[in-house]
Amino acid sequence: MAMKDYSDEFKADAVALYESTPGATYKDIAADLGINRATLREWVLRDRERRGIAPTGLRTGGTTAARAGHPAGSGDPEMRIRQLEARVAELEASERKPATERDILRRAAKYFRRRDELVSRFQFVHDHRDTYEVKRLCQVLDVNRSSYYKWLGGAGARAARRREDQVLAEEIRRIHAGSGGTYGSPRVTAELRESGTRVNHKRVARVMRTHDIAGVRLRRRVRTTVPAPAATVVPDLFQRDFTATEPGRKYMGDITYLPLAGGEFLYLATVLDCFSRKVVGWSIADHMRTSLVADALRMAAQIRRGLDGAVFHTDHGAQYGSRAFADPCSGLGVTRSMGAVGSSADNAACESFHASLKRETLQGARDYGDPATCRRTVFAWLARYNTRRRPSTNGHLSPNEYERRHHTAKLTLAA
Repeated sequence: MAMKDYSDEFKADAVALYESTPGATYKDIAADLGINRATLREWVLRDRERRGIAPTGLRTGGTTAARAGHPAGSGDPEMRIRQLEARVAELEASERKPATERDILRRAAKYFRRRDELVSRFQFVHDHRDTYEVKRLCQVLDVNRSSYYKWLGGAGARAARRREDQVLAEEIRRIHAGSGGTYGSPRVTAELRESGTRVNHKRVARVMRTHDIAGVRLRRRVRTTVPAPAATVVPDLFQRDFTATEPGRKYMGDITYLPLAGGEFLYLATVLDCFSRKVVGWSIADHMRTSLVADALRMAAQIRRGLDGAVFHTDHGAQYGSRAFADPCSGLGVTRSMGAVGSSADNAACESFHASLKRETLQGARDYGDPATCRRTVFAWLARYNTRRRPSTNGHLSPNEYERRHHTAKLTLAA
């Protein structure tokens, strides 16, 4: 269900995201945020009016797509090359073999630097069939003539498959670029299937590997949980079960650091729904005081139109165990749950979410740069996560789409 009462922080971040994205349109940014285009336009115009900036037309231009990958370089099977070189040396030393064999082997050496050794031999025979007899070439290279002719007969099918793979690669590059260069083969496959392309995930992985297209890999995590020395005892109501049968019943939260240039940090607190992994609340600040996590929980209450009766699970961070956080939880009708002290596994799903966020937004960089850039980058990812990203726990459906299908199924059963 869409949020009607947006926080001032959400509005400011939405305006900043639009203003800082070259070539962006109200429609594009609003789609990522899951809000109405007219609503975003009203916020932007109101902010410009406040700053004394005259209204302007829609910006032109487009965002720069992620660089397309280039075909990966060929492998180098050293063992086969050494065998060939040793055999050539033996032939030259003994001079018992015809000079033709020596010449064939010399020319064949470069073919065996490719990944598929057998196909390379067939290709060599095909490329030199006008210089040497096919029978002689097959004998020297130790391949069956019947196998070579079978390979030759499939040339048309292989060419057609290469053309199809090239078309698929272009579509994969488009999806990969749209994800900010973060999607691996499982999510790319899900996107392709949803758009109507019937394709096997192994083929997608092979084409991505061939064309050097890859998702972003994990970076080392840094622990940020600081237990309160005299925290109130809160039971673990999850017992590492991060699933739910309905949205709005079980939530989980955590804090993560956002590295800036010069060794400084911003901090992000999030609230995730266990049913769909939807991020229903978040807050970004330059501190880790209790107000950071309380603001994220209040945003979740706005989006879900209340949290009465819900369970909220966290680690044993001092912010979550404080009286200052217990009070808003009680006011919202939220029951608190906490994992064991020092056990990251007891809040693993939320920590995994933060790892994905930093992996896909930093993309190997050490920091986000300045605070404004950091806030815009993280805000854009969080908004796009709900509307477009495909968690594997949802069967590669976006959180919003996963919840929409759930509600549709319930209405169907009720009818």
